[in-house]
Amino acid sequence: MASDKRTPTRRRFLQAAVVAGVLAAGRALLPRGGALETGDPPRARPRPPRPPDAPASAAGPGGAAHTPEPYRLRPMAGETSRSGPGASPPHPDVAFHLAGAHREIFLTFDDGPHPRYTPAVLRILRRHGVRATFFVIGENVAEFPGLLWDIADGGHAVGNHTWTHPQLTTLAPDAVRWELGRTSRLIEDILGTAPDLARAPYGEWDDSSLDICNDLGMSPVGWAIDSQDWTLPGAGTIAYTVLEAMHPGAIVLSHDGGGRRRQTVEALEWYLPRLLAEGYRPLRIRP
Repeated sequence: MASDKRTPTRRRFLQAAVVAGVLAAGRALLPRGGALETGDPPRARPRPPRPPDAPASAAGPGGAAHTPEPYRLRPMAGETSRSGPGASPPHPDVAFHLAGAHREIFLTFDDGPHPRYTPAVLRILRRHGVRATFFVIGENVAEFPGLLWDIADGGHAVGNHTWTHPQLTTLAPDAVRWELGRTSRLIEDILGTAPDLARAPYGEWDDSSLDICNDLGMSPVGWAIDSQDWTLPGAGTIAYTVLEAMHPGAIVLSHDGGGRRRQTVEALEWYLPRLLAEGYRPLRIRP
């Protein structure tokens, strides 16, 4: 994908901040000309029509759910190396916390799309009139392009989570560009517009990978609240973790792919209406 010459400072679109007890200190970064915009942007251009072979859901002939190849369901253990003892400090150019209006929050889901769990998450969000941000894996999008349409048609933001989920800080620059660039091109081919948000697997960015992310026209996003759903602690524990740590402006990390996510779905079903009752307003992330 060609470089975006207009966005040499795109990484400054968000305000990175300290989340007490969750993250180390980071400096605040704001976009030029004003505060962060958190509404829903118009599409850059009309999307191409849904291809005839792209299903509206993951159901196969006769309505039976398609079972993906086993490797596509592999757990991505250690998903959140930013969390816990020995975690590396957050990079100052990555957003973990967003400045916005009163009690706005940002739910995010990584590692999909998944034929079982992504539709379940989308149903819950739709039922409550909530929009979120999905950081998708390119190889999963290639397998289930119809699910990418379902995410976008629900009004949710689509972000880049690389093609195969490697730790970017261990790769040569050309490999980082391939992982991010190939995923962006596929998303653009399907939806008609390239993603403008990216999240590094395991939350691990370095200066080189951030430069490539910026060069591809994307702003890097981290998280303030780790739901810990990747540890499979039980739906109740996931829900409690999110509710206990919630605060205005928080970016919340959850997963709709990369492993067994039934607990994530059950936890979302339970904690989302409670967040809404407390006056929180979940929004999609917008650079």
